[in-house]
Amino acid sequence: MSNSNRPRILLIVLLCAGVLTGCGKRAGADAPPPGAMPVKVEVARAIPVSDTSDYVATLKSRNSAVIMPRVEGEIVQIAVHSGEAVSSGKLMMQIDPLKQQATVRSQEDTRAAAQANLKWTQQQYERSSGLYQAGAVSKQDLDQARTALETAKSQAQALDASVREQQVQLHYYSVIAPWSGIVGDIPVHVGDRVTTTTMLTTVDKPGTLEVYVYVPIERSSQLKMNMPVQVLDGSGNVIADSRVSFISPQVDNTTQTILVKASIANNKDKLRQSQFIRARVIWGTHTSPVVPVLAVSRVGGQYFAFVAEANDKGGYVARQKPLKVGQMVDNDYAVLDGVKPGEKVIVSGTQFLVDGTPVTPQS
Repeated sequence: MSNSNRPRILLIVLLCAGVLTGCGKRAGADAPPPGAMPVKVEVARAIPVSDTSDYVATLKSRNSAVIMPRVEGEIVQIAVHSGEAVSSGKLMMQIDPLKQQATVRSQEDTRAAAQANLKWTQQQYERSSGLYQAGAVSKQDLDQARTALETAKSQAQALDASVREQQVQLHYYSVIAPWSGIVGDIPVHVGDRVTTTTMLTTVDKPGTLEVYVYVPIERSSQLKMNMPVQVLDGSGNVIADSRVSFISPQVDNTTQTILVKASIANNKDKLRQSQFIRARVIWGTHTSPVVPVLAVSRVGGQYFAFVAEANDKGGYVARQKPLKVGQMVDNDYAVLDGVKPGEKVIVSGTQFLVDGTPVTPQS
């Protein structure tokens, strides 16, 4: 290559390098920046939230009678059936009364003999008194007649009391309803021999029930009279409201719980004696931010939510925040820690987000 061609070749190389460099700059300038992901957000709002605890509770009737016999014997008649409505005083069962009836008749006969003896001794005393006034008998004879009369009176009175006692005992062989109500289960049958410890059935009077709630001893210091208590159905809906009417002064030694009672009106007889239900004790109310359930994810037992945070470039990025959640309020979680009122909580597309992803919030 001649020396005269070297400057020309160098110029061509420089021009080509400038063209390539310019092309590269134009290509970089034309490439768009990464696009921000559009997401729906809801502003975390602070609302009053009740601090509550749910417990398994038992319903018991204030007007439920356990029917047990007062005498021993064989059941000869059952006049009612389970679930039947009975009125006060209705015959429910009959225990064989034959032996007691014989005892009553024997006592009545003995009383009749005592009454006849009393009448005779009365006549004897009156006769002796007249003869004594006439001087025909001595004072000793009159005193003997008086003593015989008093003894006869005492015997007659004792037999009167004995007859009444046996008649009352005979009344116990007829088992009657103590009040109007619904007959419970009848575990006995005609022909069974029963004692005074045998349960025959129950009679439940419709109306007010009591909720028996067993609260762990750890929360005993927070228990107060008139605290709100709610009764819930299987779906968590409130079916009755009440307030604490009794707090036991003692701790159950077996379960280490404290018995709390609250009365509820059993409207339309929806609830039953001895039924297990959910009872919610409301300890108090506090203000807490809430976030939608759909915005919350759970990983390894820890709750998380994404929040749209403003960056220094005038845009937003997704920030994953660990949450400490409380109870549910409708379709929201009450947040105890992790999100503050006013923050933009991301409620859509969270499965595609990672911490720091650019986002465009949409209400």
